[in-house]
Amino acid sequence: MGVGKGTAARAFAKKYGTYIIDTDDLIESKENKEIKKIFEKEGEAYFRAQEQATADWIEKCVDETLVSCGGGFYKVNNLKALGTVVLLDASFEWILKRLKNAKNAKAKLAKRPLFSKEKEAKKLYKEREKAYREVADVVVQVSDKNLDEIIDEIASKCKAINGQ
Repeated sequence: MGVGKGTAARAFAKKYGTYIIDTDDLIESKENKEIKKIFEKEGEAYFRAQEQATADWIEKCVDETLVSCGGGFYKVNNLKALGTVVLLDASFEWILKRLKNAKNAKAKLAKRPLFSKEKEAKKLYKEREKAYREVADVVVQVSDKNLDEIIDEIASKCKAINGQ
């Protein structure tokens, strides 16, 4: 959460001329509710079920598209079938600083329901960190790079593992 997946995905799509879809945006459109409202009204289990339904749809219907996934999307049971999994890696402290220093910091923090309590968010980060690494095909450390360096590294590493 908050590492810059959406920002990097949009920059990548623009530079490399590909399309991008965001799983959280798809779910919000399908449900006609913000993620925060889905969590509040339906609960996390319902939201996770929507993530799985979204993954199933992507597997069936989407090719040659960059998919930016929400922070818990790694749990879908068909993640590897969707394509190359890229982990944008950074420390919790770097992510928190990034969010707090953003122009729209209040909005960035407000739209992340699992980030509302810093202590719990850090615990969640630690719980997910190992799992993220286990599912990732490519890991890109983002905390010491600018956006162009990040997306170029993603492109380079993905080409290398896909034999291009």
